Amino acid sequence: MNVYTVHLAHELRDTNIKVNSAHPGWVKTELGGEHAPMEVADSYKTSLYLATLDKNGPTGGFFHETDGLPW
Repeated sequence: MNVYTVHLAHELRDTNIKVNSAHPGWVKTELGGEHAPMEVADSYKTSLYLATLDKNGPTGGFFHETDGLPW
């Protein structure tokens, strides 16, 4: 997925389309368990950030909330 994100972002670099990957975080769900630090109510933040990037926003990256993460 990492390589595909970078490749697709490169292919679409001359368009208005941004391609990024999102790390949703460790969320308190049945799968995440009770010890997860993030509440379900806060789990939207990464998706909202990436969905509302402006034309100068990043592309080809990996993000959790607004933080870029290393591949």
